[in-house]
Amino acid sequence: MASSSLFLRLPKSTLLFLSPLPLSTKHITSFCTKPKTQTLSSLSTNPSSPLRTKTQSHAPLENPTLDYEPVIGIETHVQLSTKTKAFCGCPSSYGSQPNTSICPICMGLPGSLPVLNSKVIEFAVKLGLALNCEISLRSKFDRKQYFYPDLPKGYQISQFDVPIARNGFTDLDLPCEFGGGHRRFGITRVHMEEDAGKLIHSSNGDFSQVDLNRAGVPLLEIVSEPDMRSGIEAAEYAAEIQRVVRYLGVSNGNMQEGSLRCDVNVSVRRKGQSVFGTKVEIKNMNSFSAMHRAIDFEISRQVSLLKEGKSDEVIQETRLWEEGAQRTVTMRKKEGLADYRYFPEPDLPEVILTEEYVNSLGSGLPELPEMKRRRYEKMGLSMQDVLFLADDFNVADFFDAAVGHGADVKLAANWVMSDIAAYLKNEKLSITEIKLTPMELAELIASIKNGTINGKIGKEILFELIANGGTVGAMIEEKDLVQIMDPNVIEAMIDKALAENPKQLEQYRGGKTKLQGFFAGQLMRKRDSKGVLHRLMRKRSSNGVLQ
Repeated sequence: MASSSLFLRLPKSTLLFLSPLPLSTKHITSFCTKPKTQTLSSLSTNPSSPLRTKTQSHAPLENPTLDYEPVIGIETHVQLSTKTKAFCGCPSSYGSQPNTSICPICMGLPGSLPVLNSKVIEFAVKLGLALNCEISLRSKFDRKQYFYPDLPKGYQISQFDVPIARNGFTDLDLPCEFGGGHRRFGITRVHMEEDAGKLIHSSNGDFSQVDLNRAGVPLLEIVSEPDMRSGIEAAEYAAEIQRVVRYLGVSNGNMQEGSLRCDVNVSVRRKGQSVFGTKVEIKNMNSFSAMHRAIDFEISRQVSLLKEGKSDEVIQETRLWEEGAQRTVTMRKKEGLADYRYFPEPDLPEVILTEEYVNSLGSGLPELPEMKRRRYEKMGLSMQDVLFLADDFNVADFFDAAVGHGADVKLAANWVMSDIAAYLKNEKLSITEIKLTPMELAELIASIKNGTINGKIGKEILFELIANGGTVGAMIEEKDLVQIMDPNVIEAMIDKALAENPKQLEQYRGGKTKLQGFFAGQLMRKRDSKGVLHRLMRKRSSNGVLQ
């Protein structure tokens, strides 16, 4: 406990990692200095690096999979949205000052004992059910042994041979621009574990520092079957996992915050061959588009080596994706399972669930993305509309609510996907942040369909409602925007305009036909239904003379 207290009393400037400080052994839990040659920045910027030369010699092929088949599997780490960490009471929050959300358990100090957060189990079961997995009523935790500066205990609490969920699958639809089509990818397992800390590297690569705020944050690792065969399939699989965890509310799934991290395993083999090739793991991809590009590059690199007869250079390793250079580079040789020396966690009991508990969680699951897509298809929407609306559960909820208030399905989809989506993109807002309600969107669509207003006026009202709120009815009345469609009403208005301007009417009958514009102007000032009134007035003309 004395070491912990000393650590927490470090000066604020030290906690912010503003400058390197001379270290002694008592500071080892908060800082770690690494040789410059081991940093990613030095590997990627040194022109004479053998690694740089090797990666540059393998440019992507035009059609790398002509004779070869890629085999891709993904390990996805999902950071759970719990209030506290997995095995202690420290807050599990993003963005705190370095090393301020820690305790002896996070730091792995001797004598500290973990206590499992029950929310982690609940979220794990929910995700396992959402991914169509078999839930293990008895599972256990194991210690995964490895040394790294951001892992203060020297091991990670994880699950090895008895995960909480296994043997599942997820369904998805590929985007239309990539050929479309339905896919089903297998899920090998879902297991619970804790996160490690985070290394913060100096700008010049001279040293690295450790922030342990993330140490002990609960994770669910989702391991897929090696069922994907292209970069786009892998990226769409990862996007579907993100959608599922967001729909469930177990994680925000933000890749930029590290709440969803994907490690991709890529190998290639000759087409028709049943044996897998040598697997290479790729890390450091912070977007789905980056994942797509990284996989395509790695497939090209491996195929290029095999075509050149250099199969011995395709080794089992971990490679990093360099976004700037658009390439993968070697990080380290990949460890095997034996290197981790798994054994049961002695400080935690088995996790024992009842069927009643599992069933109660299953009955409370929301409508998931795949179910929503199939429902939208049955409503008559195109696949492009379906994929757009189901991608974000807030957008889907807004659309569903508008339809629930009587909005035409296709028209509601069009308004959400065009004008509303464009506004959100320009203003960098989410649909939950605007003042337009689904009920008012439905009312707006109904007002256009029944002819009360036209589409142009409808757009003006839409943007007013988005920015300031209010109701469609009040806005139409306040601005006198009703478009009159009853011919009898319009005829009466025309008769009144003619009666109020007898001199101009006589001149028009005398041949001064330009006065037709004058009469149209009189009607325009009375109602905002210019086009209809003008057309009806013209109908009352015979051979250019008003009757």
